[in-house]
Amino acid sequence: MAPMLRLYNTLTREKAPFAPIDPAHVRMYACGPTVYDAAHIGNARPIIVFDLLFRVLRHLYGPAHVTYARNVTDVDDKINARAAERGITIRELTDETLSAFHADVRELGVLMPADVNRPGERPRFVEPRATDHIAEMVRLIEGLVASGHAYVAQGHVLFDVPSMPDYGALSKRPLDEMEAGARVEVAPYKRSPLDFVLWKPSKPGEPAWPSPAGIAEPGRPGWHIECSAMSWKHLGETFDIHAGGIDLIFPHHENEVAQSRCCFGTPVMANVWLHNGFLQVEGEKMSKSLGNFVTIREVLNDWPGEVARLAMLRTHYRQPIDWTLRGLEEASRTLDRWYAAVGDEPGNGAPPETVLEPLLDDLNTAAALAELHRLDDPAALKAGALLLGFLGETRSERERASVAASGIDVARVEALIEARRAARAAKDWAGSDRVRADLAAMGVAVKDNKDGTTTWSVAG
Repeated sequence: MAPMLRLYNTLTREKAPFAPIDPAHVRMYACGPTVYDAAHIGNARPIIVFDLLFRVLRHLYGPAHVTYARNVTDVDDKINARAAERGITIRELTDETLSAFHADVRELGVLMPADVNRPGERPRFVEPRATDHIAEMVRLIEGLVASGHAYVAQGHVLFDVPSMPDYGALSKRPLDEMEAGARVEVAPYKRSPLDFVLWKPSKPGEPAWPSPAGIAEPGRPGWHIECSAMSWKHLGETFDIHAGGIDLIFPHHENEVAQSRCCFGTPVMANVWLHNGFLQVEGEKMSKSLGNFVTIREVLNDWPGEVARLAMLRTHYRQPIDWTLRGLEEASRTLDRWYAAVGDEPGNGAPPETVLEPLLDDLNTAAALAELHRLDDPAALKAGALLLGFLGETRSERERASVAASGIDVARVEALIEARRAARAAKDWAGSDRVRADLAAMGVAVKDNKDGTTTWSVAG
């Protein structure tokens, strides 16, 4: 019997077996970055978690049968403001920020489109940008207006929330309670306080595109419509999994559901909704005002990406996570032990069932990592770790990378080690000690092995 994946579905508030619409084409969408500034470590959590889910799905159904879409928001009020503040174009800002984001998440061991897509084949991993999907957004908006679920008012197009009787099903918020909470500063052109913007006029200097039918002046999309358009374009009207941070459940994901279902007349947008928990730093909510706002790049300046990834996955994805120095230190020691244990083992085999089983239980990474700790077979440890995105290098490759990053003169080190070997052979222990001290001063640790050889590494 094939292994069964079970996932906790925010829509139903239950954990249940995952049954794809088409096992030959499993489709997943995740909300990606808004590219106006450096991503913080909290932004890394969904990227890492849903990268792991993508890996598990590829293992279960085969790499050719899973499509993953992770969007990029590159039109937004914050983007407009930041570009104006820096005196550069919006495209310059978003290209620069996206490039930095890619560099950051790649170091975290996150798969990228280039890692999984093959020339001549249908892409299995797409990273759609909002500004490349304006035509799809306009079509969706025009469809919603035509079906009576949206209306034009003062150059805006708004979604008519009361036109959808079960609006709020994802977030489990009663319509009357939401309406009562939305009555502060309601725009005069709204029919209902809950109605939200699908399209709006562009201000001078902001990006603008031809508006949907019924609006003469150019404008730009609202936030929520972009994900409905991109998921539709790349995954279809209904797909298997939609993922994102818990902060997106309302209003973003709720409004995505409303737009897509009402436009296409479907009972659901995605069958399964996954949401990761919040991140706090050393016991406090991360914020610039508290001075504990940490970017991914700041973490990577001090720690290898694998260490940050392991520190993130030690906590179950639905639980709040406390990002601490102690957690990073423990993750670093764990990876050192694993690399020492696997050596140069290639890890070509299948991951052990003991590691796979907890991952199939709603990505129980804490239990999976505990199973990795129990393994004493290097091949099994390597294969299990690879499934979770760890130990992508051999021990030798890791050591060479560490040496390269240190700037140590390898030729000088090798010459000093040979001089030390000659001193030891001549029983010149004082000379041997002097060479060892010289090596230590260079940041090199020397180890004399039982078989008579001497190895070295960058001192920790």
